[in-house]
Amino acid sequence: MYTLDQVPVGDTVVVKKIHGEGRTRRRIMDMGITKGVSILVRKVAPLGDPIELNVRGYELSIRKDEAVSIEVE
Repeated sequence: MYTLDQVPVGDTVVVKKIHGEGRTRRRIMDMGITKGVSILVRKVAPLGDPIELNVRGYELSIRKDEAVSIEVE
């Protein structure tokens, strides 16, 4: 399994599945991260948290613990 927190800066990936349940999963989906969407990893903070993404034409920052639950290909 390959998750969003493992993607190198500058790479584009496609969301395969969102793991987790409840409010965390709903929050991720409300930000526009859904199955099949393309995500560009723009920047990663020096300590790895947060991660800056480009999703659906806008910039988004998420925490590493959220990125771990997003399976990509």
